[in-house]
Amino acid sequence: MDKKLLEILVCPVCKGPLVYDKPRAELICKVDRLAFPIRDDIPVMLEDEARQLPADEEV
Repeated sequence: MDKKLLEILVCPVCKGPLVYDKPRAELICKVDRLAFPIRDDIPVMLEDEARQLPADEEV
């Protein structure tokens, strides 16, 4: 994942910062507890495509 791209990407829901989860190939919004997938090195920043993180999962 390109570091410059990571610096400018924000959560499409709350406009907050994202955390890169390399092993899962996801960008995580801690505020909304959403994980946005990265497919073929392209972040899919659609709320409908995001995975809801369980309340008991640490982010």
